[in-house]
Amino acid sequence: MSIIKNVEEQIKKHIQDAGYSLETVILEPTSRKDLGEYQINSAFTLAKENHCNPREVAEKIVLELQKNPIFMNLNIAGAGFINLSFSDSFYVESMNQILNDISANIDQFSEPKTIFMDYGGANIAKTLHVGHLRSADIGEAIKRLTKLLGHHVISDVHFGDIGRQSGMVIYEIMQRYPHLSYFQEDYQGEEESLPITVEDLQEIYPTASEKAKNSEEVMEKVREITIAIENGHRGYTALWNQIKKLSIQDIKGIYQRLNTTFDLYEGETDCYPYIPEMIQILKEKNLLRESEGAWVVDVVEETDTEPMPPLVVLKANGGTVYQTRELATILSRQKRFSPDEIWYFTDNRQELYFKQVFRVAKKAGLVPDSTKLEFFGFGTMNGSDGKPFKTRAGGVMNLVDLMNMVKEITASKINMNLVKEEEKDLISEKISIAALKYADFLPYRSKDFIFDTSKFADLEGKTGPYLLYSTVRIKSLLEKSGIDSSSFQIKKINGETMKEVIRTLLELPVVLKKSYESKSLTDIADYLYRLTSNYNKFYAENHILTCLDQDLKESWLALSKLVRDTNILLLDTLAIEVPEKM
Repeated sequence: MSIIKNVEEQIKKHIQDAGYSLETVILEPTSRKDLGEYQINSAFTLAKENHCNPREVAEKIVLELQKNPIFMNLNIAGAGFINLSFSDSFYVESMNQILNDISANIDQFSEPKTIFMDYGGANIAKTLHVGHLRSADIGEAIKRLTKLLGHHVISDVHFGDIGRQSGMVIYEIMQRYPHLSYFQEDYQGEEESLPITVEDLQEIYPTASEKAKNSEEVMEKVREITIAIENGHRGYTALWNQIKKLSIQDIKGIYQRLNTTFDLYEGETDCYPYIPEMIQILKEKNLLRESEGAWVVDVVEETDTEPMPPLVVLKANGGTVYQTRELATILSRQKRFSPDEIWYFTDNRQELYFKQVFRVAKKAGLVPDSTKLEFFGFGTMNGSDGKPFKTRAGGVMNLVDLMNMVKEITASKINMNLVKEEEKDLISEKISIAALKYADFLPYRSKDFIFDTSKFADLEGKTGPYLLYSTVRIKSLLEKSGIDSSSFQIKKINGETMKEVIRTLLELPVVLKKSYESKSLTDIADYLYRLTSNYNKFYAENHILTCLDQDLKESWLALSKLVRDTNILLLDTLAIEVPEKM
């Protein structure tokens, strides 16, 4: 149980001793520091329930709180706002409690759940662009946060590994290398080395796409190949599997640079064994109806205030569509993992689609009623002009190009007096990823945001590099002290800036809970900046290493270690690595 949670439980007991019953007590930081550090507003709720004056309720509660030595400066403001501060001895004891075990200041769920997370969504044989950044960043960080709070998480990249792009890529390879064994009618299943590289693959799809757009004959051939793959064409399928291996290796490398990993690297085709069962379930429940040759499921509900079109499940020719595979994937996940909740992270534009899919899944009983299906959408990443991030030529920017561009800028800011030449590349990589990710987390998840390359790569201001630099500097401070940090203890509290850092540290469990509930990293991003800024103010006011009072010096160093450990914990939660030096 976190420190603040423990205090709230104590307050709850004092309120009971005052003759009142309250299920939850919330201790809130106050904006009126002249009245106290924290505020309790419970008197108003209790007064309403007990038909009495809130001021009288507050007075009775304060009489009980005065018996607890951890509370100081107890007073009542206005109609019944209870203000209080903590004693120095409470702060000392609390900080020492979490000094060597920061998890003691985190509230984990009392009943852990199994959460299945679907994020990433890269398409095989297509180049990852800036639109894939947010899915990877947000999904990975929410996964780590959810694990930190005690749930069991299973993550899946869910590749787009079938569909029109497979037909296009194979069509173009057929034009260039018609003699490959995969295209022979008597193909027996032998594996042949691909005559293309990842770089070739990045060019093949857009070339084929352009051809198909300008020629109905080419588009028809693409359709034929796509259907043949879905029906298990031996040669095409074997070739596509080879292409998938090549593409997945490349995509994994990009995700690795973003510190993004998955438990499962499955794609749409992995659900194929479950499609017949899923279709049979829909038929048995009389959910399928014919509409213009296709088979659909109606999902409209009486409470809908906007149009809710039916979900297409099968094409007129009996072929599958993305929705077919989505429903079969849900069935697959339910049968294999029995999750309590399934979360999807994609851009906002897919909200209606997932609403339709979830309704079909529930109506068909593909998951139990108790299983939550949740969609968490995110906004777009835009350039300084407020429009979706583009290349100078006007196309969608390649994700690797964006990463390298930011890396080049951060490399120019590294202090080469502290960093060896051979370390520069790795350090600039870590700083650039921090710049990208932190900028991604500052706005609320569902909002669009503007990414200013120069601004977010800066070592000053509300940026990832600023957080890294400050954290590295604390590490350097601890090393220069020459004292074994494992033996640190806080023995004295000195000054308001030290208290402000401590109060900020105590906020950690509240911030983690807010981020989890909103599935947005904004609260954590803001908190990291506040904690670091408060610490830097404290650092500027106190000459830590030259302090002659040894107890105070050790207390300052111990607090520095706590801030560093908290920063590292949260940066790791955001999938941001801290370099050894900058």
